[in-house]
Amino acid sequence: MIRLLLNWFLSALSLLIVTRIVPGFVVTGFGPALLAVIVIGLVNGTLGLFLKLITFPLTILTLGIFWLVINALMLMAASALVPGFKVQGFWPAFLGAIVLSIVNLIMHWLVRLLTSAPNNTVF
Repeated sequence: MIRLLLNWFLSALSLLIVTRIVPGFVVTGFGPALLAVIVIGLVNGTLGLFLKLITFPLTILTLGIFWLVINALMLMAASALVPGFKVQGFWPAFLGAIVLSIVNLIMHWLVRLLTSAPNNTVF
């Protein structure tokens, strides 16, 4: 349960970091970021999964780049559902999807590194 809450918190923090990097990507606070992460997960787990399955041949032809398009569309869909979370157009969503994936990956890697260090020390 703690790991789930930590992942939720880190994903919301990643979303807030993306708002500082990508113009056109707006989150008004930590509360909307927490809600947005839940909605993004639900949208990706339902509509996103369906779209990825039916566009799999196109994804193979584009060497996976089309999945970024689907992720951008899912971010735009989530922003339409969550008050306080707004993505202003396709290109901010596309860039935001890339940056969000990278930031989220780095944050989770750092936490895993820090929690697996001997005696919980960095050095």
